[in-house]
Amino acid sequence: MNEHSAKPHPLDHVVLPVVNIDLARERLGKLGFTVAADARHPFGTENACVFFADKTYLEPLGIANVEESEASARQGNVFTARNQAFRFRCGEEGLSGLAFGSKNAGIDHQDFVGNGSSAGEMLQFTRPMTMPDGSETIAGFKLAFAGDLRAPDLLFFTVERVNRAALETHANGVTGIVEIALCTPEPAAFAAFVGLAVAQSAVEKTGFGVDIAASNAKISLMTPEGLEAYFDIAVSSADRGLRGRAILFAVADLAVTEAHLAANGVTYTRKNNRILVKPAPGQGTLFAFEETR
Repeated sequence: MNEHSAKPHPLDHVVLPVVNIDLARERLGKLGFTVAADARHPFGTENACVFFADKTYLEPLGIANVEESEASARQGNVFTARNQAFRFRCGEEGLSGLAFGSKNAGIDHQDFVGNGSSAGEMLQFTRPMTMPDGSETIAGFKLAFAGDLRAPDLLFFTVERVNRAALETHANGVTGIVEIALCTPEPAAFAAFVGLAVAQSAVEKTGFGVDIAASNAKISLMTPEGLEAYFDIAVSSADRGLRGRAILFAVADLAVTEAHLAANGVTYTRKNNRILVKPAPGQGTLFAFEETR
């Protein structure tokens, strides 16, 4: 566990590559999410985030400028390089990265290097951010990256931040993220790597793999059989890497969520007290909704 953190890192956000930001904004709006203003990174990518009351968020990630993005990747920018690689291998939509909050990304980077799990150089940048009242501020970020060569399609990183906006009320009733489902035929093989990124040494065995607890959410490493049982997703067990496959959201009242999806013509299914919405362009990955107990 990180020496500078008495408890595990919290889940900060989920990176969802999308075909383009306009499509993501339309799809996420239809699903009942309040989407923040578009924001440009200084290295060719852009996002339109969805912020939750539990301080987690979704980052639909588009490419604003291909040349800028490719140039930054050539210059060693891990974020853009891994985004390019994911899109090449997995397509333009998916779940490519998990970010965990940190008070000191520099120490995280040292930990990752020391454990042979660094994915490359740290990234530090600022960008303009539009606040809910329309005012502009500057957001600053320091990122430390963890990677595993056996899992080229999933990037973990920690983020130390300066500012964040607050647009945390959603028509679908979502209050936060409960669980991220990652899939691999051999969950135990990746437990130590994911635990390092989360700064959590405790691993809980489950019927379909292992769970690793961030301070505010659960990271589930499950077999393809587990993914089918919990989320009705069929994936091939031939892919031996680690892939992000689903996000489970907390809602106060599932009936409100269901009514909103139905009113907007969103196709969904019910399973074990959950609503499941399969991936669609602009969404990236499967979304599941569950009432908080």
